[in-house]
This record gives sequence, structure tokens and C-alpha cells, in this order.
Amino acid sequence: MNSADNSPIEDTESGISISVTELQHQLHDLLKQLSPERLKVLADFATYLADAESEAATQELLAISGLLEQVKQNQETPKTNYTNWRTLRSDV
Repeated sequence: MNSADNSPIEDTESGISISVTELQHQLHDLLKQLSPERLKVLADFATYLADAESEAATQELLAISGLLEQVKQNQETPKTNYTNWRTLRSDV
């Protein structure tokens, strides 16, 4: 989930929509009630979720045919072959 995205998320069990910001506030309030041991468990779980999301995104990118080769090729392109974006036409 993109933390900058504040679009509503529907709770499939209750059918209620809640924004990312509201979820973050709710989580923040609940964090204050947890013991240090439970906070550690929650931090470990959040790390697991973030890693899983990152891995899924990586696999999605790797599934794009030829993307890795294109990135490698672009990294090898000398910087002198690039044009500064500030010097490009602004009327297009």
C-alpha cells in the first residue's frame, strides 16, 4: 500500500470505506496501548509485510520481458548522450 495514497479502502467484512490516513491514525492510537513485547511482535510483522510487498513488486518488474536488459543498457550509456531536461522545448 502506498502511504501517500489516501484513497478509501473498503473493509470487505463490514463494507465500510476508510482512508489510508484514517487507518494510520487508528494504528497510531492502538500502538500507544501495546506493551513493548507486543510492539516488537508488531514491528516484526510489519517488516514481514513490507518485505513481502517489496518482493511482489520486484517479481512484477522482473516479469516484464526485456526490462532488466534495458535498464542495464541504459546504465551503460555515457552521460554525454543524454540531454538536460531544462534545455528541451517547453512548448510541447
